[in-house]
Amino acid sequence: MAPPLLHALRRFAFGFADTVVTLPILRWTWRGLADDAFAGELPEFRPADRDAVRDMMAGRYLLASKLVETGGASPFSLDVEHLDWWLNLHGFSWLRHFRDVRDPGEKRFARMLVLDWIGREGQFQHDTWDPALTAQRVLNWLRHLPLLLDGATQPEARTVQRVLGAQIQSLKVRGPLAGNPADALFAAIALLGAEHCEQDDKTDVPRRVELLNALLANQLDADGMHKSRNPRLQMQLLVDLVSIRRIAAAVKSEAGNELGAQIDRMHESLDALTLSSGEPVYFNGCGHLPHDVLIAIQANGPNRRQRSMLLGGYGILRDGEAVVIADSGLVPEPGLAGDLHASALAFEFSHGSELILGSCGPAPSDLPDSKALFRQGVAHSGPTIDAEDATGGTPTIALDSADHLLTLNTDAYAKPFGVALERRLTLLSGGTTLVGQDRMIGTGMPAGLLALRFHLAPGVMVRRNRGEGIVRLVLPNGAVWSFLWEGAQFREEESVRQSAYLGFHKTRQLVLEADVAADAEVAWIFTLEQS
Repeated sequence: MAPPLLHALRRFAFGFADTVVTLPILRWTWRGLADDAFAGELPEFRPADRDAVRDMMAGRYLLASKLVETGGASPFSLDVEHLDWWLNLHGFSWLRHFRDVRDPGEKRFARMLVLDWIGREGQFQHDTWDPALTAQRVLNWLRHLPLLLDGATQPEARTVQRVLGAQIQSLKVRGPLAGNPADALFAAIALLGAEHCEQDDKTDVPRRVELLNALLANQLDADGMHKSRNPRLQMQLLVDLVSIRRIAAAVKSEAGNELGAQIDRMHESLDALTLSSGEPVYFNGCGHLPHDVLIAIQANGPNRRQRSMLLGGYGILRDGEAVVIADSGLVPEPGLAGDLHASALAFEFSHGSELILGSCGPAPSDLPDSKALFRQGVAHSGPTIDAEDATGGTPTIALDSADHLLTLNTDAYAKPFGVALERRLTLLSGGTTLVGQDRMIGTGMPAGLLALRFHLAPGVMVRRNRGEGIVRLVLPNGAVWSFLWEGAQFREEESVRQSAYLGFHKTRQLVLEADVAADAEVAWIFTLEQS
């Protein structure tokens, strides 16, 4: 039986089991922790913003880059068509902004928002009690429980503790049944944090460490990259793992030591996929990440190691101030490919603090119908044939560190178009020159039109004199890069770069086109003009 079919059957069985355990007649068992007391003992390392507190108290909620003005109404009563905003609201990550408040009125406001959520969502709902969302909410409540209980009446404190316990119990029941492996991982992190914060009985902490360590090991590759290959998910997991790392270290067991080592490897992998401009690459569901949270995560990890390497199907070149990160197009195993992008042989390129070439990014949260469009190969700086995506096949990637050379191959186009594609990327002259060679290797009857796309970063201006075989790119910092090519026809088109925090940026893209032919090659070069 093929692995995808096994995964489908497993997902169906878990989904059916989850439906059963969430029936009203069985949900009463979730009240098993209703009388347990928890204490906020989890560290909060993310930065706080006092202006965000003032805005929320004035009815302005800026979450995931979208500003919603409530006009005095509860934010939980609004129907907002922006998934990231909604997830941020119900995940309570914004509680961190109240961390340092001293004013009783501001503390009361935070508590009233939690109690308002309890009044509306305290009974099970499939959307707001999704395992991953519930896990993040539990961790955020535990991080800031002293804030929520300081000044609360006895009935209010009991209500918060009771609903917190019910959510923890729901994760114990539903976490192992999650159809999405990442959901089970978030649940396991929250359950370890909850066990540590339980006031009367912490005896289950070592077992929770063992369970989390085993689950994490199953979802990471040897280098610490989550097998979904999504840097955004990598960061989201680290946000929660950093908060429970001290718990694992205190257990003094083999599982605790290995869990700490796995978290270190996750830090290193996220760092490796971060360009010199400070942002991770826009591949496989990752777009613009909150820079302040990213910096806070990096500050809680091991020392960064900047080097060329292969990692989870990606290739990283570093030389001087230049960074190139390319995607081989490796397809994750069933169950982990939900955010897969058709980015085979695509790359992003930065020099110093400036991004030069990138990708369009994932679709905006408020345009869900565009999700498939932004996942296509044409939305990435890579090759396509007849605008078709290159997914599947057997991609390969090789690194020559001494020569700063990456070689990537995909045979995804072999059957429909009669060629395999090879892309060679080389950094020269201390990172001031990037040379590319795209070769079509005959495998059948070649046909179609090869297009190489280079999506420029926001703010990059294109300058070209008519008739010249050279294009100059003027970066926001004033640096000028030359682009030359041979073996293809050139044109310039519009493009976009989507940021979940800054919105759409209108940009430009450089396009090279050539007829598909066996053993034909298109060569191109980006080089920094010296002043």
